[in-house]
Amino acid sequence: QGSQWVGMAVELLGSSPVFAGRVAECGAALEPFTEWSLLDVLNGVEGAASLERVDVVQPVLWAVMVSLAEVWRAQGVEPGAVIGHSQGEIAAAVVAGGLSLEDGARVVALRSRALRALSGLGGMVSVARNVDEVRGLLAGWEGRIGVAAVNGPSSVVVSGDAGALDEFVAACDASGVRARRVAVDYASHSAHVERIEEELAGLLAPVAPRSCDVPFYSTVSGQVVDTAGLDAGYWYRNLRGTVEFEAGTRALLADGFRVFVEVSAHPVVATGVQETIEDAGVQAGVVGTLRRDEGGLERFALSLGEAWALGAEVDWETHYAGTRPRHVDLPT
Repeated sequence: QGSQWVGMAVELLGSSPVFAGRVAECGAALEPFTEWSLLDVLNGVEGAASLERVDVVQPVLWAVMVSLAEVWRAQGVEPGAVIGHSQGEIAAAVVAGGLSLEDGARVVALRSRALRALSGLGGMVSVARNVDEVRGLLAGWEGRIGVAAVNGPSSVVVSGDAGALDEFVAACDASGVRARRVAVDYASHSAHVERIEEELAGLLAPVAPRSCDVPFYSTVSGQVVDTAGLDAGYWYRNLRGTVEFEAGTRALLADGFRVFVEVSAHPVVATGVQETIEDAGVQAGVVGTLRRDEGGLERFALSLGEAWALGAEVDWETHYAGTRPRHVDLPT
């Protein structure tokens, strides 16, 4: 979460048939598991379900991510591998082919609905320090707060009891450590999630994962895994355990990947990826897709150009199909 903004898909829905078509497919896949309309939420229809609800924002973001990946593919940019951050792994699994669209919809819709039972009990805090320093800072709150996600060399998220987090943030402020609350009222990636383990096992039992050709770098293990193992148990561990995003990014770099594309409505994990690239000392880069209040084809074209400049293969003939070729003067 964090990439959402009101109107994030409206421009592309009206200008990209590829995006609109995939969103429609995602909406149909979500329909059996939701009481609201994906298109109504994206278009801001009066009375539509609110993006403030966890059981709305997570499925909506899943649909946007899956659909944006289809737009990249239509321009010739095929994923050499995928990685996802927490709920982003559900989209990554669909994009890679490890989950069907229908199973991806089941996981994201039913799991986020189950999360509502944890609302009001906890929270999450982002800390601008490395994970070893953060673990030291947490010494006074053992059992009440734990490391939820390691996003980069100086980007860590902790989660736990709401009251303990208030104390922790105050202690960080007093010692000059930058810490800020994440806009959620539940504690993903903490012991709180154990309360819904049995429920999730039943809800997600029908999920039928399969092996796929696109390597899937798990942020549960930090390594490549066979997507045939992305069953109900995996999606519980994905929600309960620490998000090993930095480890997954390092594994991608070690395997020779050099162009990273964050497929989202606004870049939120790109900073952690860039930090890891710099810390690893390799020549690589990361680009976003859309940005807050920049949700149309112009922003996507800029991102496409940025990815091409980093070395991504782009099908420019397809991109410029139907337009008149023209020469432009360049500076001498």
